[in-house]
Amino acid sequence: QVQLIESGGGLVQAGGSLRLSCAASGDTVSRYVISWFRQAPGKEREFAAAISRSGSTTTDEDSVKNRFTIDRDNANNTVYLQMNALKPEDTAVYFCAADENRYYSMSRSPADYAYWGQGTQVTVSL
Repeated sequence: QVQLIESGGGLVQAGGSLRLSCAASGDTVSRYVISWFRQAPGKEREFAAAISRSGSTTTDEDSVKNRFTIDRDNANNTVYLQMNALKPEDTAVYFCAADENRYYSMSRSPADYAYWGQGTQVTVSL
């Protein structure tokens, strides 16, 4: 089974950028759908972006479209989330997760993901 470790979070001013990394071990990351979710205090975990086994991607249209981009580096067995034009409402713990049951489709439900990292904190200040 795959193990996931997130990194790259931190404190950034509004309008700034961060690049989160999700490093996989124990298996090849391209064998999974990998998604990024985020969870703010007192709120439910919400979908941000996903990349399928074939490399197609999708992002949440309402909250992060045109600001966040997901991509995968097979050589380094890592998935990235590039976050631009950050807003205070992007403040959350960001998690990456792996789903081994889908190929082309990408679920936006946390319940469909069996493997999770420990999360990385992103804080966006005014």
